[in-house]
Amino acid sequence: MGLTVLALSFVVLLVAAYFVYGGWVARQFALDDARATPANLINDGVDFVPTRPFYLFGQHFAAIAAAGPIAGPILACQTWGWLPCLMWIGLGVVLIGAVHDFSSLTASVRHGACSIAEITRASMGKRAGLAMMSFIWIALVYVIVAFADITAGTFVAGTEELRQNRVGFNPGGAVAAASIMYLSLAVTMGLIQRYLRPPLWLVTAIFVPATFFVAWLGTKMSNLFSLDHKTWGLLILAYCCIASIIPVWLLLQPRGYLGGFVLYSALAIGVIGLLFGGYEIKQPAFKTWDAGGMTGALFPFLFVTIACGACSGFHGLVCSGTTSKQVDRETHIQLVGYGAMLAEGFVALIALVTVMIVAQENLKGLAPGTIYGNGIGEFMTLLVGRENLSFAVTFGAMAFSTFVFDTLDVCMRLGRYIVQEVTGWRGRAGAVAGTLITVALPVYFIAFAREGAWVKFWTLFGASNQLLAALTLLAITVWLYQARQRIWFTLWPMLFVLTITLWALIELAVVNLQASRGLDIEMVNAASAIALVCLAIFLLFVAIVRLRKERRGSLVPERA
Repeated sequence: MGLTVLALSFVVLLVAAYFVYGGWVARQFALDDARATPANLINDGVDFVPTRPFYLFGQHFAAIAAAGPIAGPILACQTWGWLPCLMWIGLGVVLIGAVHDFSSLTASVRHGACSIAEITRASMGKRAGLAMMSFIWIALVYVIVAFADITAGTFVAGTEELRQNRVGFNPGGAVAAASIMYLSLAVTMGLIQRYLRPPLWLVTAIFVPATFFVAWLGTKMSNLFSLDHKTWGLLILAYCCIASIIPVWLLLQPRGYLGGFVLYSALAIGVIGLLFGGYEIKQPAFKTWDAGGMTGALFPFLFVTIACGACSGFHGLVCSGTTSKQVDRETHIQLVGYGAMLAEGFVALIALVTVMIVAQENLKGLAPGTIYGNGIGEFMTLLVGRENLSFAVTFGAMAFSTFVFDTLDVCMRLGRYIVQEVTGWRGRAGAVAGTLITVALPVYFIAFAREGAWVKFWTLFGASNQLLAALTLLAITVWLYQARQRIWFTLWPMLFVLTITLWALIELAVVNLQASRGLDIEMVNAASAIALVCLAIFLLFVAIVRLRKERRGSLVPERA
């Protein structure tokens, strides 16, 4: 099967899934525009703002489409081959990932736009809510570690082709320079919007082209930022701390706006490469059942390695954190919740293709972000010519780091929110303390991890992230059961993901304990994996008890 036919078949699957299965799921929730949403009931002009579905889709998609659906498929393809990856992305995103996002968004809207932890507390009790909050915090820490580490690898990496043909050009340094200028551009845009208040069209006309310009400018400044992997990792964490406590208008909002244009540009370039590039598949469809070491066997590690490309618990945090506060009508939930996750599945397909078209011997030593950047750059040469390959590759890698910074900003801020909520420490001092507590473990990991340790972080991130999705579906299943609604479309995906992720975490705990030599990275990884397993088992136990009480009629059902 050719690459173009494969891609078109995948698109047909996504479109059909949206209308057929997505429409069926929507009917199970009986979406009703007559029921007022929190955005309309509160409408404070700050957090609760009724938003048109097209714009809300774009904002939500930019928030969830981070490094996960890019790095995961690339790493999994190199390990097990592209066919298992494609099958899991296709089936997982349709039957599990999109259902999870749709259900999370609906549940939050029906609960006054509250968080997943609050929904868990409402459905399963106070202790369950606290356990879910603890689980979310640990999962966020591993998102920060994995994404910071893998981005640092992008800033120090390069390709032999560019190094040989362009003397003195440092590809990793070019990406770092472009990313730094991009973030500075976002801050400048935020200040101008805040104090000069120009029209949005004028800001867009100036700053969007400037975003592409800094990618080109980065190629001219590639040797100014030649730092080592560990230094970049720590600097990225420092950036996260700053981004966590400064006003959202100064960095997060303008960066998210500009990042959306980068995201859509990367998608458009990927489509052009898929349809008109004429590339051949050079990776084997299947490699092995068991890769050994930390990577492990296809079952269960394929699923947690691909992670966000098929299913992501982090999406539930976005759905219940910001998106549910902006849904204007309930019928918009299908487009935003189910549709955006299908679009992320397409992002995962493009990422998978960037590694499928490269022979294995040309991938040695390259981080997933670099592979993706090279692939997008290769596609982009169809538009700008091969003489501009360095600019194209720099833009591709900058697009990857842009997606990462979107996630890192949100995760650090959510992590410090949780610390502040648990401790009751409000105000500026509480914000700083919550940030420092959240960043402490990532700093330890980045500072003391050995070269190549990002794979260990990535697998634990994927497992914790997907287990969070399973626990979110667990809470939603309990809520639906209490409301006397059908539950099998959330129950069976929950059971599958719960089984796979608990299996993976138990194996990771054992492997890390065996590799540990005292209080080291492996020991902390093992302790984290054990803590996640214990929290998940506790939540499962509480859910079973609640359902048994519900079945005996001792609980009063709440209408979904």
